[in-house]
Amino acid sequence: MAGFAGKMRARILDESLMTPDALDTLRQLLVAALGALPKESRRLFHGRGRCWPGLEHVTVDWLQGVVLVSLFRDPGDAELQALKDLLAAITLSPGWPSGTRLLLQHRYLPDSDTEGLSGEVPEEWQISENGLRYQLDLGRKQNNGLFLDMRYGRRWVQEQSRGKRVLNLFAYTCGFSVAAIAGGAERVVNLDMARAALSRGRDNHRLNEHDLNRVEFLGHELFKSWGRVKRSGPYDMVIIDPPSFQKGSFALSRDYQKILRRLPELLAGGGVVLACINDPDVGPDFLIEAMAREAPGLEFVERLDNPPEFSDIHPDSSLKALVFLQR
Repeated sequence: MAGFAGKMRARILDESLMTPDALDTLRQLLVAALGALPKESRRLFHGRGRCWPGLEHVTVDWLQGVVLVSLFRDPGDAELQALKDLLAAITLSPGWPSGTRLLLQHRYLPDSDTEGLSGEVPEEWQISENGLRYQLDLGRKQNNGLFLDMRYGRRWVQEQSRGKRVLNLFAYTCGFSVAAIAGGAERVVNLDMARAALSRGRDNHRLNEHDLNRVEFLGHELFKSWGRVKRSGPYDMVIIDPPSFQKGSFALSRDYQKILRRLPELLAGGGVVLACINDPDVGPDFLIEAMAREAPGLEFVERLDNPPEFSDIHPDSSLKALVFLQR
């Protein structure tokens, strides 16, 4: 893993400038994407996959009436102005959807400041995915409430959850929970130390007119709450989608194995686990080898595909969503 991580770090440091040619590439790709907008929310441009030199720090999302452009590093005054000029020109083109707002989020700033380049920044915004509705927070937080690269993961949960008791660890705003209840899960237990995120999760369930009697929300720190989690089990499905690092509570390389070794006591017979990593420096072998070591009764089944709009120069640096089955 060290060799893979070293290569990924070197690649991250090798970002090139947002040259006029790079900006013209972005213009062409956005004009094409805006001419064939999907009915539901999607990423329109994924520079972080590093397939487009000079645009490695840029993403563009279609949020059904909002185009959200995010910058993950400070481009400098000249490059930032050139980008704003390009985006302004696009909003004046015939292909720009009428009434659509254009937002620019500066993810590299401590408060992830978001400015409205066309229209005001709404505090809340509703989107849909796979027929389900979600409430987003725009302009106030680094993350808006739903990670679009996990679209296939939520679809898989919806397809696999009928009649199951589901544990959703690091639940955030409960996207997996919404998908599970929509798929017919018997019960879902959501755990996340961020109570505000769980409150948004309740909102997401209400948006979809779900029976909240089938959903439990635990606002606890996982490693201090194993007894509470175990009492609500056993579970037919466990979902693990942690942050790579959460100050004071979770570090992927140190803490993931602590979760894996608990799985046998949490799972019912024949239970399934969806274990995820979204750290570009960590490949899928990290999870496969750790599971074999910490919970040998769980067998690796498959890695879920990522949505095609999240193409990456190296497949092992993109989202890893791995399925394991208890033998």
